[in-house]
Amino acid sequence: MVKDPVRGTDVDEGKERIDLPIVGMHCASCVARVEKALLAKDGVLKASVNLATGKARVEYLPSRLTATDLKAAVESAGYKVLDTGDTAEAEDVERRVRESEYKALTRKLIAGAVLTVPIFFGNMHHVFPWTPSFLANAFLLWILTTPVEFLIGWQFHRGAWKSLRRRTADMNTLISVGTLAAYLYSAAATLAPSFFLGAGVAPDVYFDTSAVIIVLILFGRWLEARAKGRTSEAIRKLAGLQPKTARVIRAGVEQDIPVADVVVGDWVVVRPGERIPVDGVVREGTSAVDESMISGESLPVEKKPGNHVTGATINKAGSFKFEAVKIGKDTVLAQIIRLVQEAQGSKAPIQRLADVIASYFVPVVISIAVATFAVWYFFGPAPSLTRALLNFVAVMIIACPCALGLATPTAVMVGTGRGAEHGILIKGGESLETAHKLTTIVFDKTGTLTKGEPAVTDLFAIGEHSEENLLRWVAGAERRSEHPLGAAIMAKARERGIEPGDAEGFLALEGRGIEARVGGRYILIGNAGLMAERRIDFGDCAAKPAELEADGKTVMLVAVDGSPAGCIAVADTLKESAAPAVAKLKAMGLEVVLLTGDNRRTAKAVALQAGIEEVLAEVLPQDKVAEVKRLQAAGKKVAMVGDGINDAPALAQADIGIAIGTGTDVALEASDITLIRGDLGGVVSAIELSRRTIRIIRQNLFWAFIYNTAGIPIAAGLLYPFFGILLNPMIASAAMAASSVSVVSNSLRLRRFRPRT
Repeated sequence: MVKDPVRGTDVDEGKERIDLPIVGMHCASCVARVEKALLAKDGVLKASVNLATGKARVEYLPSRLTATDLKAAVESAGYKVLDTGDTAEAEDVERRVRESEYKALTRKLIAGAVLTVPIFFGNMHHVFPWTPSFLANAFLLWILTTPVEFLIGWQFHRGAWKSLRRRTADMNTLISVGTLAAYLYSAAATLAPSFFLGAGVAPDVYFDTSAVIIVLILFGRWLEARAKGRTSEAIRKLAGLQPKTARVIRAGVEQDIPVADVVVGDWVVVRPGERIPVDGVVREGTSAVDESMISGESLPVEKKPGNHVTGATINKAGSFKFEAVKIGKDTVLAQIIRLVQEAQGSKAPIQRLADVIASYFVPVVISIAVATFAVWYFFGPAPSLTRALLNFVAVMIIACPCALGLATPTAVMVGTGRGAEHGILIKGGESLETAHKLTTIVFDKTGTLTKGEPAVTDLFAIGEHSEENLLRWVAGAERRSEHPLGAAIMAKARERGIEPGDAEGFLALEGRGIEARVGGRYILIGNAGLMAERRIDFGDCAAKPAELEADGKTVMLVAVDGSPAGCIAVADTLKESAAPAVAKLKAMGLEVVLLTGDNRRTAKAVALQAGIEEVLAEVLPQDKVAEVKRLQAAGKKVAMVGDGINDAPALAQADIGIAIGTGTDVALEASDITLIRGDLGGVVSAIELSRRTIRIIRQNLFWAFIYNTAGIPIAAGLLYPFFGILLNPMIASAAMAASSVSVVSNSLRLRRFRPRT
């Protein structure tokens, strides 16, 4: 065992993780069976199966078993592992296979419907008198039903047989036994009606029950597959941003090659209107690039030699050449897609209850169905055999636990995908679920609430000096300075269109300031100590610098030719999104805290601007974790929002770590949620998305549980003694199909999620 350097927890050395695409899972009991088979293998640390994505995520020790062993475990449970190979197109292979299955399902559904319509009307000729009399012939109905039962519905019987061989039961068992019971009863009544008449039972046939159940369940699966395809739309949109080809220069010749063939160091040519194929650094030319996909910034960003460009962003104007530095799975887009895929394949803790129930569900249902048959047969009114059979079938069909298995993963898929479309990357279902429980949001200051770089906030000129001249002199003196404050002053001069003067005799006075001659004037810039040393008295004018310092700003006093000329205040300014985000978080009932290593005065000034009352200042990096723990010990669910490497331990300690995407890789790795656009409104959106997703999951689970707990007693005949009502098996099958579709459709409502502006 080794220690995780960020979270401080034990990690199995040498463990690996693999995602196995599985074909043939249709309900929550399938999920439970596959997980059980995988966890039974020595060397498997974790196994989580997602019904919505059709994948098993397994953590295992390669020193004890191989991926082949894992595939064998899945197949021993009666399911097939899709062989996608070790290629970059694995996702495309999966999609093609699932599309092929969808088309096959469509063909079966159409063929089944064509056969079932005459079966239904023929069996119900007494209800529909206009039905041709030949359709009422029992032998014709038998002939029409046989291909529906054994060809179109063969997948159910095959699945049931596989389960029987392994001494288990699943959804296929319920459907197979239920439809076969109706089919065989009807076949016997057709072949030997005298036997039934002799027993005092009318030789009625229920071929329509058998055929309609199979077709309705196929229809439900068809709708479910169609809806599930829409839940992964976010992945397809992201993948669609990746260009297929790149124009590279090799041996002095430009040539178009597949993006997969680009190597680090290649020079790539990008023309106006083209998407940038991979991540790199501009080497020749200038342009403006639309980076809204990454940053959310609607205005194009100017690019010149030395600037970084990101794959999948759009070159708006100008042609340039850049050097490829990140390709394939290392590009920003590939990492975003990977995070979304991992999140969509994860399992939220709220799903565990459904999984536990599903593991016992089918055997219990079969027992209830057998008991229902016995009660109706021995104690029910005539015709007891017919009623016993129909109620047995109704219980078997209505109890299929499809909705239970889809309730959580479909909502997680749509929620995490929708988040990614708005620049919110959520690592998994557990993070998504935990975020809705948060009570306290802790913000780091520098680079999180603030922009992370100094900017000129105030200019104050004294006497006959103007702000323009003051800025021209100071910018001229700072032109040769490498200090960040000097860069801020130069940026302010450019913003105002002021050309800095030429400096002579520049001298940096370490820890105190600088001096230089600009435009024939002697300029001295520094702190109060430097001015006192040079005996320059600001007198009453010192009140303004003191006021600016009280606001947490860094103030530079300026003297010209030995006399006070004014001051310039520089500060790390608040992000435009900070104050609105804090206000919205408070409106949501959340406590907001500022946690920073900066001095208390500056911290309080920033907190006041942002609207934060509680400030924890002068906290060393190693003590930030202790502060988060202190809040947690008080019973609070804490989210830590930060971007720097110093924030990584606190991000890991918090119940939810939220990293600003413009921050460091370490912070991103330690976080549970990443805001790739750096907009603090994303914190609000992430929590809103979590709350809405959990609300959808709870609705799904509620209706799935209610459907089964209420449906089984009704199917067993609970209402008959009071209202004379029995549940027709065909209605039971329609209800079962509708429950799965309704759960997926309810989850798809999350696609309408829009962050509040």
